[in-house]
Amino acid sequence: MSGDPASGLTPGGPTSGDAVPTRTATTGGATGTVPNGGATGTVPNGGGTRTVSGGGPTGIAPDGGPIGTAPTGGPTGAVPNSGPIGAGTIDGPTGSGPGGSLRRLRLPRLLQERMFRRYWAAQTVSYFGDEISTLALPLLAVLITDAGPTQMGYLTAAALAPNLLFSLLAGAWVDRLARKRRIMVLSDVGRALLLATIPAAYLLDVLTLAQLYGVAFAVGTLAVLFEVSRGPLFVSLVERRDYVEANTLINGSRGLSLVAGPSIGGLLVQLLTAPIALVADALSYVWSAAFLARMRTTEPAPVRGRGLGIAAGLRFIAGTPMMRAIVLGTTTVNLFNFMFAALFVLYATTELHLSPGLLGTVLGAGAVGGLFGAAVTGRLTRRFGIGPTMVTGFLLFPAPLLLVPLADGPTPVVLGMLFAAEFFCAVGVMVLDIVTGSVQTALTPETMLARATGVRRTINYGIRPIGALIGGALGAAIGVREALWIATVGALAGVLWVLFSPVRRLRELPEAVEA
Repeated sequence: MSGDPASGLTPGGPTSGDAVPTRTATTGGATGTVPNGGATGTVPNGGGTRTVSGGGPTGIAPDGGPIGTAPTGGPTGAVPNSGPIGAGTIDGPTGSGPGGSLRRLRLPRLLQERMFRRYWAAQTVSYFGDEISTLALPLLAVLITDAGPTQMGYLTAAALAPNLLFSLLAGAWVDRLARKRRIMVLSDVGRALLLATIPAAYLLDVLTLAQLYGVAFAVGTLAVLFEVSRGPLFVSLVERRDYVEANTLINGSRGLSLVAGPSIGGLLVQLLTAPIALVADALSYVWSAAFLARMRTTEPAPVRGRGLGIAAGLRFIAGTPMMRAIVLGTTTVNLFNFMFAALFVLYATTELHLSPGLLGTVLGAGAVGGLFGAAVTGRLTRRFGIGPTMVTGFLLFPAPLLLVPLADGPTPVVLGMLFAAEFFCAVGVMVLDIVTGSVQTALTPETMLARATGVRRTINYGIRPIGALIGGALGAAIGVREALWIATVGALAGVLWVLFSPVRRLRELPEAVEA
């Protein structure tokens, strides 16, 4: 649903090319994610769009009211801006007794609405499940099937290919359906069954690389269907004035999963082995499907007319100045960020001489910045406006990566610079994801949501492997550090698309454009 930038120090999360795409944005959606701290792997989603999309977003304090207004507080239960959700708020005594009074924990206003709470819960559990697969599936390919670098590349390509092949078609088809939520439920159930075949084959001693390729491709295809269906469901649940708050809650869950998910995944892999750990991700899809199946909402009406309407989706993106600027900006960021991602681990291990374990620990700690970014985005939009906050995200996401080619000196200094780069990059990607996702959803007519998502996913996912190939070739030609300089400076150029567009003047969310 957002611009789907990729993460910073390592290749993006599930939305940026992991073997099992997430349910995020994402995105065309803010698919952008923050690395999980694995030095040799990639993490998860925008998004995805997959993505989508942990406990609860501790530290987020939504305003409880429309953008640009003060918190309403009061009996409706909005969480004040004074503290993290996890700490709760005190709403006065609800009872009395010796030694004190009963205290009531108040949920954010949107989470008090049952249908949105189920939607958010489905996304949250999916994010954590994806983190398990992010670690378990590559380990499974290496340890069980003896996959080498070429085979690992094929596995990643198998998961990414459906985004390029099917996003446009899927978006056009879903817009013509009356029951889009049903597609999401069936996609979740299908992915659960597909993942369950891997531990089954392992226990029967018949697991092969070919099966992993097939499962990755099929799961990726169902993820495309899920993601293009998510936008219409989102707008049926959330009022326009609450888009930023809703995206804050969802991205807060994603940020928390990126911090805690790898530890949970690593523990499950160690205790259960990689194939059996995948059962946990399969169960997360079942849980997500169960939450979605219990929702009751009025979905946007299906599109009528001849043909699939793919050209209409392309014309809408190209002909809407603000949408065009956001897509071009995030695509520019993705191109250069994946040039960076292709070289980062090689640079950190061979030129900075960091061990994988030490590197992973520092990056995992820095990923906490994602939670901070999710917590402050609502405040930034209310204080400075939607447009200036988006410009800030376009700068704050790639700018900290300049610290990486600058890193030099004693190991503690190098680690400190990498931590700062990861932390502030994680803050920036959350700000960018939340705001771009909200603006793009607001701009898009309900009848065009799935098609617009399909177009954005095709563009954003299509540019990523191109960036990685350019980064590898450039590193070989002029040197790794020099290529990283080009990648980081180039990513900053993404902000120029929105600086010279109507986006920068936005104070509040725009009205939908006529298709």
